[in-house]
Amino acid sequence: MKRVVLFDIDGTILLSHGAGRVAMEAALVEQFGTAGPSSYRYDGKTDKLIVRETMRLRGFADAEIDARMPAVLSRYLENLLSALAGGGRRAYALPGVPALVDAVEAADDLVLGLLTGNVVAGARAKLGAVDIAFDRFVVGAFGSDHEDRPALPPIAQRRASELLGYAVPGERLIIVGDTPADVHCGRGVGARAIAVAHQVIHEAAISVGHRVRRIDLDRLREIRKRSVELIEVSLDPAAMIVSVGHIRLQRDGL
Repeated sequence: MKRVVLFDIDGTILLSHGAGRVAMEAALVEQFGTAGPSSYRYDGKTDKLIVRETMRLRGFADAEIDARMPAVLSRYLENLLSALAGGGRRAYALPGVPALVDAVEAADDLVLGLLTGNVVAGARAKLGAVDIAFDRFVVGAFGSDHEDRPALPPIAQRRASELLGYAVPGERLIIVGDTPADVHCGRGVGARAIAVAHQVIHEAAISVGHRVRRIDLDRLREIRKRSVELIEVSLDPAAMIVSVGHIRLQRDGL
């Protein structure tokens, strides 16, 4: 039975120098007259939840937010394409990620997928900006499917089951992401997780207190088998932290 590896996008596959936030804030200002509090954190949130929570904080009722949601997202996508095309906010794939994506895609016992708070069109635009084809990811769950992130793993599980022709148990899902929300969202279906840490992640929120060993992420380019082995490690649910530039394996015996 295959494992389904579901990658987050922002902060996991790539960084875009805030292009998504710039695009969303401009769309919110256009539709609501405000971008919401500057202190509001976008990481770990779906696009729709960002709209809802920021506008709630500015006093808008859910009914009004729902009515304007399609227009906000439409304008956001237009702004996103412009921001990604601009030289000042050039997106780039994180070190070692293209090799890891290649390894998962090539493995006979793994399925390459996405689990992201981006709406589908936003996911496609961001991946395209770093020359990673959206269509390589054959299973996905997106912020356009549901605004609550914990609702996305069951959607991905159902789609994986439809693709493979058999019921995929939750423990065969592996979610790769960079925030506590990514790590914890799959608990309802029993999914495993690999957490990607970079400068802004709150590591204490996902640490499980195991010993730490560092391995260069770039070694994944050299040793494809090792790439696959990393995906096959048993996790519960935050037993591994993959950090930009290196991997820190938080697991007994490593």
